[in-house]
Amino acid sequence: MKAQNIKIAVDAIVFGYEKAQLYVLLIKQKYGVFKDTWSLPGGFVLNEESLTEAVKREVREEAGITVSYLEQLYTFGDEVQRDPRARVISVAYVGLVNPEKLTLQADTDAQDAQWFPFQGLPTLAYDHAKIVEKAIERLQAKLSYQPIGFDLLKPEFPFSDLEQLYKTILAKELERLEKDLDRRNFRKKILSFGILEETDKIQSIGSGRPARLYRFNQQKYKELEKEGFHFEIKFA
Repeated sequence: MKAQNIKIAVDAIVFGYEKAQLYVLLIKQKYGVFKDTWSLPGGFVLNEESLTEAVKREVREEAGITVSYLEQLYTFGDEVQRDPRARVISVAYVGLVNPEKLTLQADTDAQDAQWFPFQGLPTLAYDHAKIVEKAIERLQAKLSYQPIGFDLLKPEFPFSDLEQLYKTILAKELERLEKDLDRRNFRKKILSFGILEETDKIQSIGSGRPARLYRFNQQKYKELEKEGFHFEIKFA
């Protein structure tokens, strides 16, 4: 029986949303053949830790932030030469955060950490461009069955921010369908779920009419989930 020499790594695709723009967290490599190249936060799994522990540690060590929830995305390893150092299989995770709450601070083997607009990413190390592409596909799919605004929007926001979030993430998909969000039906559908609360606060948006602020009721959503409720929005 031939001996294996395969290493296991984790990579994190952390999305942030701010000022009607979707961002991806990247770190700049400090060492190795990809020195000075941007990549996703990540690294090898230690012997004593789980995959989830490893990916949270890497994000914390390389970017200086803590992401409470990371969802496993996909395992990348079909390309044998995806990492010039060795045969490496990477388990990728996706996280959603509000960048306003976080302060980036590069450390360990990262010399910098920044947010980049997902439609204007620099050249990425390894096969990380493919990983980001797969993560975008997952994020677009999640919009139809999960209220991801919980994690990406401010605690209180005008309804137009929620609309813009969907339009930003679905930009290419809506273009493919040759349509835009039907604002009236979208608003009616979202409000019908009963998980969005209207507050008594008003916010002025540019030169337009002041808008009422809303907030998600996460407790209500969790209660509905236990009762078998399914969040669903169709775009096709």
